[in-house]
Amino acid sequence: MHILYCDESNMEDRAGDFLIYAGIAIDGERAMDLSREIDNIRTRLNVPREYRLKFNPGPESFTHEQFIELKRQVIEASTRHGVRLLAYLVLHNIATNPDEARRNGINTVCFHFDCLLNRLNDTGLVLIDRFNDAGNQIEAHLAEKFSIGLVGMPYAAEIPMRRIVGYHYSAIGQSHFASLVDVIVGSFRFAINAHCRNIQQNHQSAINILQAISPLFVRNSAGNEVSELGLIFSPKTIRAAGYRAQYQGLKDFLEAAGIPTEQQITDQRTY
Repeated sequence: MHILYCDESNMEDRAGDFLIYAGIAIDGERAMDLSREIDNIRTRLNVPREYRLKFNPGPESFTHEQFIELKRQVIEASTRHGVRLLAYLVLHNIATNPDEARRNGINTVCFHFDCLLNRLNDTGLVLIDRFNDAGNQIEAHLAEKFSIGLVGMPYAAEIPMRRIVGYHYSAIGQSHFASLVDVIVGSFRFAINAHCRNIQQNHQSAINILQAISPLFVRNSAGNEVSELGLIFSPKTIRAAGYRAQYQGLKDFLEAAGIPTEQQITDQRTY
């Protein structure tokens, strides 16, 4: 069984920013070894036992450099243990609202996880980072994923996700993997924002981060480009030239950092 830990970032409705929803797929047969390695990293770097690892903030006793090293080592550990990253990006200018965009992100990432499980001939469990949305719609949304699957799709009223056996909540401090997805998604957000907000002083750090997480993305069969399972830009058809340029600029930035994406940025429907 594979376990998918999910998290979101850039939820603030800010023009020019991309909302990110992503999950890390962990092979259950390697989960214990990865968890123990993160234990060892924390011990080796003298991380306080009570500290709950997130992208920010770091332990009070740590310097900025020490905290960066901690995050670097846990990301490297995830690469060694075959963790796979599946991500969804949507420009806030296009999204209806952040809560709906997050639900769409959950739909997409879970569907891509189910597709990955089909490739692997395996089953999976989804763990969503706990949050409160308007009207607590997430409860019914996850129940719908389990009982029905996806609804209202372009070519099918319903698409079941038969490889996923359950949808549950997780929180920082309940496992190392909830921390790991927060670090990875937070790192991805930092890098994307450095580009989208044109923060020049963060440019090299952004490149370093993208190169570190690049091996995590699910690639196509040739092993070169990141497949749409690994990273999808939403929507797939972008009519407005200005928004299309923002998507293309991000795609080019990611490719320059070693994350070439299979999906083409277009104003033509391709599905």
